Amino acid sequence: MGAWQPLPDDLPPEVRHFVEQLRLLKDGTGLSLVALGARTAYSKSSWQRYLNATQPPPRQAVAALCRVAGLVGADAERHTVRWEMAVKVWPRTAPAPVPVPGPGRAPGYGAESSGGEAVAAYEEVPTVPWWDRPEERGGAPRGGPGGRLLLYAVALLAALLVTAVVSAVALG
Repeated sequence: MGAWQPLPDDLPPEVRHFVEQLRLLKDGTGLSLVALGARTAYSKSSWQRYLNATQPPPRQAVAALCRVAGLVGADAERHTVRWEMAVKVWPRTAPAPVPVPGPGRAPGYGAESSGGEAVAAYEEVPTVPWWDRPEERGGAPRGGPGGRLLLYAVALLAALLVTAVVSAVALG
């Protein structure tokens, strides 16, 4: 651990501090980048880009690293605040033109230039694993199959209660 390549000299101080803190956090887990990728929704190559300051990580990647490192509450929030400050000043390299996909293209890509071609622009695209989706944490279900299943269960329970009451009255 700790055999990191040097960060570019022209990095803004917020970015340098943020990446250095992420590196310390990652090293503190004792995990390799492959193992870190297996424990989060982000690949080894993505973590290499994030930890070498060639690409800003999504907020969810920072949250995933904090979770793997066992940080909660204010400790995890500090890393989120550092991310917010760093991503505002993260150096934007001149993106290479990419072909514009047709309708239904992936969000976060395809900021069109004046020549009709698209360039990849950094935009935080949520890539949250299913176990971290906020709408599925605690509280009542928000529609979908889980809400229907609960409705069916309540209806079946009511039908059974009515049947039991009617049977008791008929026999009694």
